Amino acid sequence: MPGTSALRRLLFGHPLPSSRSEHERLGWFLGIPVFAADAISSVAYATQEILLALILAGSAALHLGLPISFAIAALVVIVATSYMQVIKAYPRGGGAYMVAGENLGWSAGLVAAASLLIDYVLTVAVSVTAAIANLTSAIPILRPHHIWLSLLAVALLTWMNLRGVRESAKAVLVPVFTFVACCGAMILIGVWRVQSGAYTVPPSPVEPPVLGALTTLLVLRAFASGCAALTGIEAVADGVTAFQEPRARNARITLGILIGILAAFLLGITYLAHAFRIVPHDPAVDGETVLSAVGRTVYGGGPVYYVLQLSTLTILLLAANTAFAGFPQVASLLARDGYLPRQLANVGDRLQCWSSPSAARRTT
Repeated sequence: MPGTSALRRLLFGHPLPSSRSEHERLGWFLGIPVFAADAISSVAYATQEILLALILAGSAALHLGLPISFAIAALVVIVATSYMQVIKAYPRGGGAYMVAGENLGWSAGLVAAASLLIDYVLTVAVSVTAAIANLTSAIPILRPHHIWLSLLAVALLTWMNLRGVRESAKAVLVPVFTFVACCGAMILIGVWRVQSGAYTVPPSPVEPPVLGALTTLLVLRAFASGCAALTGIEAVADGVTAFQEPRARNARITLGILIGILAAFLLGITYLAHAFRIVPHDPAVDGETVLSAVGRTVYGGGPVYYVLQLSTLTILLLAANTAFAGFPQVASLLARDGYLPRQLANVGDRLQCWSSPSAARRTT
């Protein structure tokens, strides 16, 4: 129907010819907001998850947050180095699916692919929920409406991605780098104040009820919770085919920048939370996030603090955007190999998804 076609063009833009597919691919710079937003945004809640686990043994256990963060940062570097090798060896993309399939058999590859697809779905749920939690930390009056706000955020992300990957990259470019700038400045200013003695250490916080003893299992639980910082690292390896030539080089540059930012921010936020003696609270119940508390301490609750909160909200929403970029890549490879309906291998009229025609085929 003419009216339906006009509405479709208005909402999603004009169809793009396949000849423009290379133009619609991403350079390493635009790859950062599209594929790195998920991993970078995890610093907004990774420290909080570590401290929420440790606080079960009382505030005296919070000092373990920093060594646990160092261990997680080391693990991040190890995992990222592995994915660097994966990108170099498998420039067709596919990440864990291709590696496991070609080296361990396609049954193992399917397990990895299923895990990735589930992870991408959960990424949307966790990222959007964390984003709305940061919003309600800054504006408490919105807390009763957090479910509807979350659904609205998912709808907006879906619409943005249906207009095409490159357009979504341009839309998320400013918010991602605003968060990086605000959070980076917060860490630098906070560390300088602590080290120079310009910051007065507050009195010990009120001791919350101790719910358990500090045991090895509790420390391991805190480590496991903090490993949320690793989420999204695999997205670059999964989506190599979305990059411009030389694809492997551009993808490796994006991943390298991602890891540097991620490790520095995780350690910096945890250090400041320890130095400021911040006691974590569940933001969904009665408290604010750890990142919000650190930002309020450094920026004093002024306009810059609200810019930080707004950028945190935005990048957490855009972390879900990584799933919109990565899920179609893996699903397309599975469809080309005959494990999913072959319609999922088709490229959208806005060229949202690409997959190499030379993708490995299953062997029987």
